[in-house]
Amino acid sequence: MQFDFNETHLMIKETAKKFADEVLAASAAERDEKELFPFQEVKQLGELGFMGMMVPEQYGGAGLDTISYVLAMEEISRADASCGVIMSVNNSLVTYGLNEWGTEEQKQKYLIPLASGKLLGAFALSEPEAGSDASNQKTMADKSGDYYILNGTKNFITNGANADVVLVMATTDRTIGAHGISTFIVEKGTPGFSVAKKEKKMGIRSSDTVSLAFQDCKVPASNRIGEEGFGFKFAMKTLDGGRIGIASQALGIAQASLDASIGYAKQRKAFGKYIAEFQAIQFMIADMATRVEGARLLTLKAAALKDAHQPFGNASAMAKLFASKVAVDAALDAIQIHGGYGYVREYNVERYLRDAKITEIYEGTSEVQRIVIARNLLKD
Repeated sequence: MQFDFNETHLMIKETAKKFADEVLAASAAERDEKELFPFQEVKQLGELGFMGMMVPEQYGGAGLDTISYVLAMEEISRADASCGVIMSVNNSLVTYGLNEWGTEEQKQKYLIPLASGKLLGAFALSEPEAGSDASNQKTMADKSGDYYILNGTKNFITNGANADVVLVMATTDRTIGAHGISTFIVEKGTPGFSVAKKEKKMGIRSSDTVSLAFQDCKVPASNRIGEEGFGFKFAMKTLDGGRIGIASQALGIAQASLDASIGYAKQRKAFGKYIAEFQAIQFMIADMATRVEGARLLTLKAAALKDAHQPFGNASAMAKLFASKVAVDAALDAIQIHGGYGYVREYNVERYLRDAKITEIYEGTSEVQRIVIARNLLKD
């Protein structure tokens, strides 16, 4: 495996780091506290080419590889995990899916503005009764001439309140289970499509997470992605790439926790000396750094396999499983190192913990990742 980054990789990493440090870091805590969606920051991410990084330039994207995406995602999430997940959904789930399986007409109409950051996308798979069991879709799409009529509810949809375009999974044939699910492109403002409940969340609070309602929502048949019945496969294949994005987000949170711990240990004194001189603190930091580096290598391996057009689903599941656990553990250790100050909002580490936990849940819980990994290892 090649461990050296090329000039483009280094440039992308430095650009993302500069933006994260100079723009995101200063306002992240306030936006978290007030649950403010980062409209201006997301616009700037689009201008930098970070909202459609892996989309070809002809369709409005930056034409970069997945490794570049991982490097940028880590830096953005290190400063603000909320911006990280907004960026991840638009890249990994929305523009990736449209680029891979959309028609030329769909690419011209939707992919170009989404990849260039002029529009924002959301991915609507989860439902009240379809979380880890994503095949249990209750939202229906009934064919009516040149249209489909959508009825149902989606929940826990990232970007849902502010998205211009939503990819919606819905059942077109309830008699054949997962094989009867299709995917539709639904535009904001379509009659019968509305934003319902906004969730009050533990973490990633400046990213919006909402329920979406569809009541006799009329969607053109030309907005279906692929054939009828392709929706479940579309969702699963897209989520394989999405897990690389969430692993990168978790990695950024973990690195932020490590950085904060090192900085605090060097300036905090107890018993007449800096706490960095105590072996207990040294061991915590050493273990944290080792786990972070392991998560980084797993995530980059998954990205490298994807770029090489080799099977990467198992690697992405491993990366997400491990990196999300590392993020939670690193944040907990950072709070412990900070002591009482780690528990108050004067310092960022309590936010890192609140942000880290969701990485073990969305885009497939850690339990689902273990199922994916075990099935791949045990299949004939």
